[in-house]
Amino acid sequence: MEKLVPLTLPPAPLKLGKRNDQIWVWDDLRKKNLVLTPEEWVRQHLVHYLRSELGYPSTAFALEGGFKLYGKSQRTDLLIYHKGQALMIGECKAPQVKITQETFDQACRYNLHYQVPYLLISNGLETYWAKVNKEENQLSFIPEALSFEALITGF
Repeated sequence: MEKLVPLTLPPAPLKLGKRNDQIWVWDDLRKKNLVLTPEEWVRQHLVHYLRSELGYPSTAFALEGGFKLYGKSQRTDLLIYHKGQALMIGECKAPQVKITQETFDQACRYNLHYQVPYLLISNGLETYWAKVNKEENQLSFIPEALSFEALITGF
């Protein structure tokens, strides 16, 4: 297990435990213990931030959803839904993984399947919010975090 680095996301009150030389975290949304990988460390903090500070209800989240794209199995880190419609893809990377064009390309590939209007990408140290412009096939970066209310109203 790599050392868990402090993140720029707000601290999260995680329930941690240790079993068989591994650190585990209780995932309140999925109602189960998970191995606390560096990526999971970021996801848990990001989910806490969205819920506690930006008003995202627990019912809006789908974590690690699987789907097929061009016959290959893919998995989103997080999806945000409202009234059954997917609105945002969240892609989490471990803190030591740099956010690059490849990261945005990955989220955009996933969006070929989901067709959401927003993307959220974070490694816990850098966090990016973007609006998808389908007509021009480009992203417009949003300078501040989107509350759930802003997300569902199109801010």
